[in-house]
Amino acid sequence: MMPVAVAHCGSVSALTLGLPTSMAVPEAKGALPKAMFLKLPISAKLKQRLNTEVESITMLALMRPANTGLEADGGRIPEVLVIGLKLTGKTDVVPAEIVELISSIRSKSGIVFVCVRDVPFEGATREECAFAVRRAVPVKPGRPAVAKVYAGQWMPAGEAQLEIGVAEAAGAEAVPRTMDALWHSLCAQAVLGDADGADLDARIARRDLLARLKADESKLSRDHQRAKNPAQRNEIYAKLHKVRAQIAQMEE
Repeated sequence: MMPVAVAHCGSVSALTLGLPTSMAVPEAKGALPKAMFLKLPISAKLKQRLNTEVESITMLALMRPANTGLEADGGRIPEVLVIGLKLTGKTDVVPAEIVELISSIRSKSGIVFVCVRDVPFEGATREECAFAVRRAVPVKPGRPAVAKVYAGQWMPAGEAQLEIGVAEAAGAEAVPRTMDALWHSLCAQAVLGDADGADLDARIARRDLLARLKADESKLSRDHQRAKNPAQRNEIYAKLHKVRAQIAQMEE
């Protein structure tokens, strides 16, 4: 019996991501026509971005209790989809608004997006991937739910992997027990490059704060070099010293 061809986005498929064949979407069923999204009531600007920045949209994998062996009863996430976005080269960043659009249609599902782009590399072209997810942001009790798109770092396509037999927390068993636990782990892999899904919101907030502090450090360093007035230089240096101390403390 001939093996069934699986859906792919560029060279990336469920199998290259390290997922089992049972989760892979057949090639004949993977394509998601852009026309189905362009028919939605979205802005002209978003339609233009969808047309010019995304070459294709492909369902690569589907994870459900039936093929993961995980519990779903009473859980928030009934299934996790893996969707590939092949970018055209008109953008070099993860298209957050398009990730937001597609995620909003399947709001009850967890979706891991695999963004694929071709970039110049050492005189040739290299295919790269970045994972992205849309997940709820912690809000105060009584406030409306808020979701945000998070993206990880670009990496060579051949190095992009998703683990499904992972720990829920440090020292926990190596296999998640529920679909919710699997979703948190996949989000951690996509955003932080770490399979541990424990305390994920706090860890993402810490990462974002560190990134902002490093951006502030870079700006203050440039401002300090340009400043001519001694008093101004001293004021900037004091702020720079404080930011560097915060960064050092967070990186300990």
